[in-house]
Amino acid sequence: MKADTHPDYHLINVKMTDGTIIQMKSTWGSEGDTLSLDVDPTVHPAWTGGNSRLLDTGGKVSKFKNKYAGLGF
Repeated sequence: MKADTHPDYHLINVKMTDGTIIQMKSTWGSEGDTLSLDVDPTVHPAWTGGNSRLLDTGGKVSKFKNKYAGLGF
């Protein structure tokens, strides 16, 4: 393996949206830096199973529904 081809892999602090801080290994930043997340597994609907509503006022979804209204979508 060639020397100096891989980035430095070190411990950083990751601040979740609820304020908790966990330590992870990463190539982001430098040793001991804090990465603040806007979205994490505790709030994202993909992990929480929450319901999200699609709000579209006359946009692409409405055009699609109008175009294919007779097909039963």
